[in-house]
Amino acid sequence: MNDAAITFGPALVAVLVLLAVAGTAVVQAGGLGRGRDVLVAAVRAVVQLALVSLVITAVLRSAPLTGLFVLLMFGIAAVTSARRAGTWGNLPWTACAIAAGVAPVLALVLGAGVVPLKPIAVVPIAGIVIGGAMTATSQAARRALDELKARHGEYEAALALGFMPRAAALEICRPSAGHALIPALDQTRTVGLVTLPGAYVGVLLGGAGPIQAGLTQVLVLIGLLAAEAVSILVTVQFVAAGKLSRADWPGGSCR
Repeated sequence: MNDAAITFGPALVAVLVLLAVAGTAVVQAGGLGRGRDVLVAAVRAVVQLALVSLVITAVLRSAPLTGLFVLLMFGIAAVTSARRAGTWGNLPWTACAIAAGVAPVLALVLGAGVVPLKPIAVVPIAGIVIGGAMTATSQAARRALDELKARHGEYEAALALGFMPRAAALEICRPSAGHALIPALDQTRTVGLVTLPGAYVGVLLGGAGPIQAGLTQVLVLIGLLAAEAVSILVTVQFVAAGKLSRADWPGGSCR
């Protein structure tokens, strides 16, 4: 057993409960939202990871099951982004945006042999890239749609000046949606100086050396930047074209 591994025990349970309760209390007392959401998210994380831990051994023994597991992760990511954007009708478009970022990155790293075409390597890399693209899609969609709603008068003014609807929408929402890439940029710029991200720590805990961990983390970070940039670009285009919309606008559309 790796001496650096985190082991299950009463101390771990107590720490997890304390952290979840503390986060819930801070959010509730500070008026930052519903404290209950923090607690629910923590409980869901525990339950979901427990279930994944039970099935992951079987999944990693089979290439077809690995493929299905990756597709399941992708499907859940698309649904989550659609809900964050506002309506279930956004699902095809959030799925396309996430896929646009994820597919080329995975095709490149797997096709070039940089990541071994083995379930134990494919699942974590795919999960990280899909998760990053999901977050970027959700943030870009919400920022763009909120901006169009708040500045609807400017949008109409642009139309009056002769802009086509798509071009007018892009002028309004593109800069704001582009901010969705800031977290990935900051993480990449400060890696090793401010934080040691999950992939680096995970590889170290798995028993590999610091050099191997560093190479893995660099691949993950740059792959995430590429995937998220593409997903954000596609998301903005869908918003400008009126494909991604919000239910709280008249007729369910921003225009």
